[in-house]
Amino acid sequence: MTEPAGAAAFRRRLDKIYLRYTIGFVLFVGLIALLERLGMSRLWVGVTFLFATVGLYAVIGVVARTTDEAEYYVAGRRVPAMYNGMATAADWMSAASFIGLAGTLYLQGYNGLAYVIGWTGGYVLVALLLAPYLRKFGQYTIPDFLGERYGGSAPRLIGVFAAILCSFVYLVAQIYAVGLITTQLTGVDFVIGIFLGLGGVLVCSFLGGMRAVTWTQVAQYIILLIAYLVPVMWLSVKQTGVPVPQLVVGQQLAKITEREQQLLADPKEIEVRALFKARADDYAAKLQNVPAALVADRAAAQRLSKALKAENAPLREIQAADKAIAAVPRTEAQARDTWRRAQADDELRAQPLGGMPRHAQQFAGDPDGGAAEQQAFSESRRNFIALVFCLMVGTAALPHILMRSYTTPSVKQARESVVWSLFFISLLYVTAPALAVLVKFEVFNSLVGLPFERLPAWIANWAKVDPALISAIDINHDGILQLSEFRISGDLLVLATPEIAGLPYVVSGMVAAGGLAAALSTADGLLLTISNALSHDLYYKMLDRNASSTRRVTISKVLLLVAALAAAALATQKPAGILFLVTAAFSIAASAFFPALVLGIFWSRANRWGAVFGMASGLAVTLYYLIRNEAWLRSLFGVSAAPDLWFAVLPVSAGVFGVPTGFVVCVLVSLLTPAPTELQRRFVRRLRYPRED
Repeated sequence: MTEPAGAAAFRRRLDKIYLRYTIGFVLFVGLIALLERLGMSRLWVGVTFLFATVGLYAVIGVVARTTDEAEYYVAGRRVPAMYNGMATAADWMSAASFIGLAGTLYLQGYNGLAYVIGWTGGYVLVALLLAPYLRKFGQYTIPDFLGERYGGSAPRLIGVFAAILCSFVYLVAQIYAVGLITTQLTGVDFVIGIFLGLGGVLVCSFLGGMRAVTWTQVAQYIILLIAYLVPVMWLSVKQTGVPVPQLVVGQQLAKITEREQQLLADPKEIEVRALFKARADDYAAKLQNVPAALVADRAAAQRLSKALKAENAPLREIQAADKAIAAVPRTEAQARDTWRRAQADDELRAQPLGGMPRHAQQFAGDPDGGAAEQQAFSESRRNFIALVFCLMVGTAALPHILMRSYTTPSVKQARESVVWSLFFISLLYVTAPALAVLVKFEVFNSLVGLPFERLPAWIANWAKVDPALISAIDINHDGILQLSEFRISGDLLVLATPEIAGLPYVVSGMVAAGGLAAALSTADGLLLTISNALSHDLYYKMLDRNASSTRRVTISKVLLLVAALAAAALATQKPAGILFLVTAAFSIAASAFFPALVLGIFWSRANRWGAVFGMASGLAVTLYYLIRNEAWLRSLFGVSAAPDLWFAVLPVSAGVFGVPTGFVVCVLVSLLTPAPTELQRRFVRRLRYPRED
């Protein structure tokens, strides 16, 4: 079928607009680079990138503002496949992908590839199992589909709850990243940075809904792609002279393997690991009798402060002693929590290579070794497969991604859109492993071994933003940085890459702007999912079917603002790592939606009660496993019982239990209860076998 003349003209117009935009952004970066060489301060470089990019998104949001129902919810269903794929890629390339993926590969080596395989493989499931059929359905939301397919309010209501829950968890991670990046660019307090960045989120989604978000996300994808590729290509040229990092990752990995052997045998590294082990043992001893240890620590800190003051010691030493008194936990519960975390951190740093596995080692342990090594290998491999499964199925069930299936003009373009999405995502995902290897080579060879007085300033600068992100401790007091004395969070690695590589600060500003684009684009889509679920599925479909489209759009905007402020408030508490929050959202979405969606499309016998009990049971199993075993959630819900890992599967892969539960319960309950009505069976037949438009 040939493309209509109006659609072809619309696409040509988009081509011209975004080509000019791309050229304009490159020229803008070049101008900032020139100004930096002429003396522009780092602060003003960061502020310029922040306000220029957020201001651009605001302009798009204002231009694309709308109160039209179809435009607000599904961008008028006229987004061409390529641009919908680009917008979906931006929606998908969250802070976890842009910021956390390469950092995870740096810290976990081969095991981190589970994220690459799972996230990209999930789009195959989207293309084959869901996207075309959702576009044929042709409404606005995923709970919409559940309500129409299964009938009644119960499936829709559970869908609303699950969509809000997984999207909110995902949203908190994005807003946390927004605060982190804004703080780096402007130097403001982390909490202020969160709310500064939040304005950039709201100005697009609040004014124009899916219409504004779509065209903003295309612009954001261009920025994040350039920002991601430039530093890794530059680093590749610096180390090897080859501008294509994927071509040199093998040779650099071989050098890392050789360097790992040297570090494992280095006497200084062994000495440092022993000191960290001794500290971990001290914390373990304190935890045996917390009240007595707390009294002893407080008394020792006070004695030291009094002695220094009596000796008229230097002010710096007295201030340090007073800070040590303030740092002593105030309560036994606080002491227990603090010491457990410190013990775990020191035990990790007491391991070879600072707790990192060898980068090229496939799994922990050894399948041909002793019983303990064989068990470690089996558990490591099992967790790798479980994580791949959760990420693949979660990708195919995320409401904010599936919603984009509704925005294309036809079913054919919905399929093409998924292919384009996979292409645009792969441009970054095939680069992330190379980035991790190149940065690790730089750290192992240029940073480790430096005297502490010559450590680059960016380490101290980032430690001021959040000490949990990076630290360098001279535990053996030799004045030289050993690998185990240096720790960097996976959430920081990409943002710090330009400084690690010694690149001009303009590149750091550009990378931060790319990370901000990734976080904002995903946050926009998540906010729309939450507000649409509440305004369209809950308010309109279940409470007031006579509400006008204008009223529904207005309510959606108000709820969007409330959801954004709630997520920002939680993000200020820094509840957990970005990557964990995002991956937990995948497990929640997979267990709640995937069985009901797939069976609803491909098995006409699935009925309302099967869907209701299947969704509820799958979600319940996943939430139970997360709350029982994840440290932050255990603390939040006051769980005192010991963690209970099933088959040694980590809580990040909780969906591996929830998804099969959902399938089994849905099938069994459907078979034990009355068959769907003929109307619902015809719905399935129309969904699967109509003529494609």
